[in-house]
Amino acid sequence: MAALAACGLLEMHGVAIAAEPPETVTFSKHVAPIFQAKCQSCHEPGSIAPMSLMTFDEARPWAKSIRARVSTRQMPPWHIDRSVGVRKFKNDMSLSDAEIETITTWVDQGAPRGNPADMPAIRPPAAGLYWQAERDGFGPPDLVIKTPDQTMPALHQDAWWRPLVDIPITEPRWVRMVEIRPSNLAGRKILHHSIAYQVLSPQNVDAVNTGTGRGFGGVAANPTVDDRVNRRQQLMEWAIGKGYDRFMDGTGKLIMPGEKISWDNHIHAAGEDITSGAELGIWLYPKGQEPKKRSYLIGFSGLKNGPGALDIPPNQVSHTEGFTVLREHTIITNFQPHFHLRGKAMMVEAILSNGSTQVISYVSDFNFNWMTNYIYADDAAPAFPKGTIIHVTAWYDNTKNNKSNPDPDQWVGYGDRTVDEMAHAWMNVVYLTDAEYEQWLADHKRPATTERQR
Repeated sequence: MAALAACGLLEMHGVAIAAEPPETVTFSKHVAPIFQAKCQSCHEPGSIAPMSLMTFDEARPWAKSIRARVSTRQMPPWHIDRSVGVRKFKNDMSLSDAEIETITTWVDQGAPRGNPADMPAIRPPAAGLYWQAERDGFGPPDLVIKTPDQTMPALHQDAWWRPLVDIPITEPRWVRMVEIRPSNLAGRKILHHSIAYQVLSPQNVDAVNTGTGRGFGGVAANPTVDDRVNRRQQLMEWAIGKGYDRFMDGTGKLIMPGEKISWDNHIHAAGEDITSGAELGIWLYPKGQEPKKRSYLIGFSGLKNGPGALDIPPNQVSHTEGFTVLREHTIITNFQPHFHLRGKAMMVEAILSNGSTQVISYVSDFNFNWMTNYIYADDAAPAFPKGTIIHVTAWYDNTKNNKSNPDPDQWVGYGDRTVDEMAHAWMNVVYLTDAEYEQWLADHKRPATTERQR
């Protein structure tokens, strides 16, 4: 029987039946469509990846490396834990289990080309810069606001520049989506982060966030540095590898005539002289479709005792945690963990008034080069009652096992330089009135939270 099976035959009731041979997985028919849909935006000539995967000849030398990266879900860069918290996203770029199996089987079978006639038409690479939101089908931005360029020498300390730039509108408009990018391809090497703060009109004071607090004695009585930062209206925060912020349908950010963008751009040296800036793309709601609710960008801190208490010893894995009170009923619409080079993992939980907890999101394998923004599907975005505490736990790997670590023998504290460290979760939130929160519960036909007892 074993011999027959080895020859591709099975015997059943005395009749020899040929076993169905496994299908050969080929690049042309099976793998190329996956690469075009999920990989090419980075893996094409002139983009940010180190190699192109557009053709068989380009992809074949990297077959074993591709298998290792996709089987461990390092690539595409979608590092959120799929087993806990929110599991539906608007911008999910991850590979399905079936797609991973297709790619790994292709490599295991020797990475064959297959019939070139099965190859889908080559998708032309982007000519220079592109907007990820435009590639995802949202069209070009309605407004583009640029910073002046700044030159970073090949060897230099980190630098920050904060120009003021007008918002070119003549009437109030609502923003539904934003995206920041370096102003040229070379700028990707030096731009660590770019924040577009909004200098508000006196008629736009409702853009100031008052719905969260970490200060002792209340948000107004003794605000912390984090409270003050979170009050300041931000159109967007961008860091290495991030795409766009898409606000929940029916929510947005109001911009008004006379307002400005106060930029906060952080650049670091990359071994060559590079001149670049940053650009903010703004997608507007059509006139007559203005939203009723505002979206606020909050940095939920992972440092309960403030920046000065961050202490990461050399050659150790360590962790911190932070707590922020929701002072309004709140919908959380996305999750973007932010660290520097020693960041390892981050979990965000909600602590409810009865002491139970609910995991919102968890990234177990943070990668500094991919500050991925996980945008929750509208029907999956969680809502919490006022008084809920958002608990951020952050882990750091200051050992030689961390491939991004420039010096595991170095003590690390808080700071804005790339070699320093920090920890917070960028999340856009929407506040609800009592009646709106009750309606949200009714619409979702479930309790306010799915609680997990500890």
